Amino acid sequence: MGLTPRQARRIRIVLASVLMAAMAVVLVVRLASRTSVLVVGVYGAALVLCGVVIELSRHGRTRLGTWMLGLGLAAALAADWLLLP
Repeated sequence: MGLTPRQARRIRIVLASVLMAAMAVVLVVRLASRTSVLVVGVYGAALVLCGVVIELSRHGRTRLGTWMLGLGLAAALAADWLLLP
């Protein structure tokens, strides 16, 4: 049995909120080890992406938000791995 649209929205909002908090913690940890504009840029973009996904989910665009969250956070982690020393 599938989720109702309201349940799906709430799950996406909670998931994006948890990931936003996790990205904030990772940002603080990474800034403690190395101060760089790239670190702030990569993780700042990930924080903004989580906020956008929360707003999309609030307005009923859960599928789009899910794709954006998955691809955006994968891109942020790839940028961290490739760009940051």
